[in-house]
Amino acid sequence: LGPDLVARYRIVQNDSADEGSQVCIGRSSFGHELWVNREYLQAEVKILTGFIEPHFFAGFSGGGKAVLPGMAGERTVFGNHDAGMIADERATWGITHGNPIWEEAREAALLTGPDLLLNVTLNSDKEITGVFAGELTHAHDAGIDFVRDSSMVAVDRPFDIVITTNSGWPLDMNLYQAVKGMSAAEQIVRQGGSIIIAAECSEGIPEHGLYGQLLGDAADPADLANKVLTAHETRQDQWQAQIQARIQQRADVYVYADGLSDSQIEGALVLPCRDIPALVERLLQRYGTGARIAILPEGPQTIPWLKASNIPGPTNA
Repeated sequence: LGPDLVARYRIVQNDSADEGSQVCIGRSSFGHELWVNREYLQAEVKILTGFIEPHFFAGFSGGGKAVLPGMAGERTVFGNHDAGMIADERATWGITHGNPIWEEAREAALLTGPDLLLNVTLNSDKEITGVFAGELTHAHDAGIDFVRDSSMVAVDRPFDIVITTNSGWPLDMNLYQAVKGMSAAEQIVRQGGSIIIAAECSEGIPEHGLYGQLLGDAADPADLANKVLTAHETRQDQWQAQIQARIQQRADVYVYADGLSDSQIEGALVLPCRDIPALVERLLQRYGTGARIAILPEGPQTIPWLKASNIPGPTNA
């Protein structure tokens, strides 16, 4: 915000764990109670801000995500991110229609009566490429159309090997965040293929949150998926572990990370890599010299999708 704004205005940070600061505004059509920050609800003017990009389970960021999860209570966020919602095949990059996570976020936001949406789009240099302002539904839809055209690329056939990143600092600060890059690669890797992701992971797994614990408690990706899907309650970060498990049941995942030891990488149920060219040579022996290889240099910043899949282009979202 900058020192000038902080000095002139009272700044309120939503604490999703503080139930006393939240008000229940009802129940969504997906059955979840909607707990929202009281001060936001009492504001005379409500302006939602954010930026729009493809999102690996909410379809696109921006729009209603300013309220859910932005202004929501933890119990509402956990409902929106529960195992059943994440498991829906339409809860993925670029899908809005029929995506329960995206639809619930928009529903929750509209129930709070926002006066204005102000969203932007950014390029790889974090420069503003578009401004979308106005009524929430129309402004966000316009921004989504722009991003779908500019940040999603169709491919005809899946690849044997997909090499990706998590688009550098700060997005590759830990393995938790790097799941997004894995997920981008998942969209175009074939069943039984291999994903190689380069992510610095300077902050490790990380230590905070439950992501590392969830991985450590599982014997393998199938066991991890089963534990999440059969749990009686939603736990923090389980959505990231669930998506990682799904990816690994499709393809082998190799992680090149200076910030993680081989034992840490293996403990996270993925495969360590210290030499990407050497690994590619080894994989070519498995898949053959005619293997199809894709490279996603910016990882989750540009999302590929298979024309034959449910991942949408501009016309079938």
